[in-house]
Amino acid sequence: MIFKGVRDGRPYPDHGLSHRQWAQIPPRQIRLDELVMTTTVLALDRLLSEDSTFYGDLFPHAVRWRGNVYLEDGLHRAVRAALRNRTVLHARVFDMDAPLPQPG
Repeated sequence: MIFKGVRDGRPYPDHGLSHRQWAQIPPRQIRLDELVMTTTVLALDRLLSEDSTFYGDLFPHAVRWRGNVYLEDGLHRAVRAALRNRTVLHARVFDMDAPLPQPG
């Protein structure tokens, strides 16, 4: 299987990140076989387009929650990478499993 899984919808709570907050998360490589897709629908026009993601970011957005990494945005980029025989994708990954910083 190309991806770890496919589901319809996000299982994690709303993170409330703004576009600006997403932009502050540095992109990193993530293996395609570690990703769980959060949508079952792929628009063919998005797959064939080389444009940016839904949020206007160059990198897809993913969320780590309870040990799994869910691709929130960028399914077309992940499929395109797989079609090109790539095993990794550069994405911004928000880690909901990480402990919150304590006020100092």
